[in-house]
Amino acid sequence: MTESQHKRVLIIGCSGAGKSTLSRKLASRWRLPLHHLDALFWNEGWVPTPKLDFREKMKDVLARPEWIIDGNFDSTLEMRAQRADMIIFLDFPNWLCLSRICKRVWMYRGQTRPDMAEGCPEKIDREFARWIWRYPKDARPGVLDVLRETKADVVVLKTPGEVENWLVSSPDDS
Repeated sequence: MTESQHKRVLIIGCSGAGKSTLSRKLASRWRLPLHHLDALFWNEGWVPTPKLDFREKMKDVLARPEWIIDGNFDSTLEMRAQRADMIIFLDFPNWLCLSRICKRVWMYRGQTRPDMAEGCPEKIDREFARWIWRYPKDARPGVLDVLRETKADVVVLKTPGEVENWLVSSPDDS
């Protein structure tokens, strides 16, 4: 497979939408380095990186000429969008995302998933479930605002089927 014309790809969407799965596929297909925001932000025991330190980590990654970054973190969305040449927004229904998170918790119970920082075993709590359920009202409007302002190519995919169709139909060099 060939490399993509896009060298700085941002994949965003609600937790459980499949950002990490899509990012792994694209990183392999387009031969781009992959950075998971969860792994950059969280430290062992679910300890968050202080906001200023996290922004510095982001600046370091964003300064590189090639990357795929997946994740949410509204606090750095604008700075990531400004550097991206392609943004893929997985705009899935909240019920689907929540059901996928439940499946993921079961699949990785007691373990740390591959796209997460070491020492952060998979979990779901009331606050996280609420955040997922409220994503369409609380987070999505801000994401759409950022997408309206970006100069990047934007792809909005609303179902897992649309993701698969896009993967199949998009040429290797996108």
